[in-house]
Amino acid sequence: MRKMIEGSRAVAEAVALCRPDVISAYPITPQTHIVEDLSQMVADGQLDAEYIRVESEHSAASACLGAVAAGSRAYSATTSQGMMLMIEVLYNIAGMRLPLVITGVNRALSAPLSIWNDQQDTMGIRDTGWLQLYAENSQDALDMHIQAYKIAEDDRVLLPVMVCMDGFVLTHTYESVDMPEQEQVDAFLPRYNPLYRLDPEDPYTLGAFVGPEAYHEVRYVLQQDCLGAKEVVKEVARDFQKAFGRWSGDVIDTYHCDDAETIVVALGTLVGTLKDWVDARRAEGQKVGVVKLRCFRPFPGEELVEAVSGAKQVVVLEKAVSVGAQGIVASELRSALYGKATVPVACSFVGLGGRDITFDTIDEACKRAGDGETEFFAGLRTEVLEEA
Repeated sequence: MRKMIEGSRAVAEAVALCRPDVISAYPITPQTHIVEDLSQMVADGQLDAEYIRVESEHSAASACLGAVAAGSRAYSATTSQGMMLMIEVLYNIAGMRLPLVITGVNRALSAPLSIWNDQQDTMGIRDTGWLQLYAENSQDALDMHIQAYKIAEDDRVLLPVMVCMDGFVLTHTYESVDMPEQEQVDAFLPRYNPLYRLDPEDPYTLGAFVGPEAYHEVRYVLQQDCLGAKEVVKEVARDFQKAFGRWSGDVIDTYHCDDAETIVVALGTLVGTLKDWVDARRAEGQKVGVVKLRCFRPFPGEELVEAVSGAKQVVVLEKAVSVGAQGIVASELRSALYGKATVPVACSFVGLGGRDITFDTIDEACKRAGDGETEFFAGLRTEVLEEA
C-alpha cells in the first residue's frame, strides 16, 4: 500500500508490523514521534504490546534488556544524549547476545547544544557490539526495521541491531512509501522463538561475572559472530527483495561506480544528495560515482575494496568526528585497502550540527582531495572562525 507519510510514522508502522511484545522508550527530540505513535497504537488497541514508561533512556534500554532476556521481542528508540545515557546498557545487551532492535535517530552531541542532524551519536557507540544499518530514505528505514529483526534473531547472529536514520531530515519529513501488509511481514518474519531465555523452570544465568580465564574467549566469540553476521545481512537483504520486490543494497550499494574516476563514500540521507550530484556532474562529463555504506557494523571492508579499487581517488564524506584522530569511515576504509589497492582516500568532515551539504560542499571536498589534502573540514564559514 502506498502512503504519503512522515518518516517517524513509517518507522512506527513498520515496527508494529513486526509484532513487538514490549516497547520502552523515553522521549527526546527528534525520535519522539516514533514512540508517541507506537504508544497511541497500544492505547487504541491496534497493537498488542506492553508499553513501559520509564524515567530515562538508561531505564528504557534496561527494560528492553529484561524483556528480550525473558523471551520477548522488544523495541526502543533514542538519539544523541539519550543514546549516550544508554551506552552502559548497550554494551550489556550485545554482550548478553540479546537480539533487540533500536532506532538510532541521528542527532549532534553536546556541547554546544544542537538538536540538528549529524552522525556523531551512532558513530560514538560503534564498538558496543551492535550491528548498525544506515537508512538513505524513509522507505529504507521502514524496510530495515523488518530486516533488522530477521537478522538479530537469526541463531547464527543473536546480536542487537540499530537502524540509524537521520533526525529531522527523515523523521520529520513526508515521503511516499510502500507499506507492507501484515500477512507479508508475518510470512517473512515469524514470531520470535528464542534459543535461550530466562525461565524459572529451566534456570540459567545471563551476564554473569567472568574472570580472566574466560573473558578473553567470550569477546573473541562476540567478534567472530559480529563479523560473520555480514553474510546474514546479505542473505536477509536478498530474501527481502524476493518477498517484497525492493532492493537498496545489502552491506553496500553502488551508483555509477563502474567507470568512475572519483568515488564518494557516505552513509544515510547524504547518499540521496550525492546521487543527484553524480547525475549533474556526469551530465558535464565528469566520471564520478557513489558508494552507499548501508551496513557499518560489521564493517564491509572487502566489499568496499572491490567497489572503489578502480577509481583514481576516493572521498569519504563524514558527518562525525573522532576528535584527535582521523575520519572514522576513512580510517577503516584505508585499513581495508592496505596491501590490496593503492587508491588514495581523502576524508572530508561535512554537515556537523545540521550544516547543509550542498553541491558546492561536495565539489569543494572533491577538489581539495584532488589537490592532495587527506583530512579536512569542508564548508567552513570563515566569519564564524574569526569570531571563535
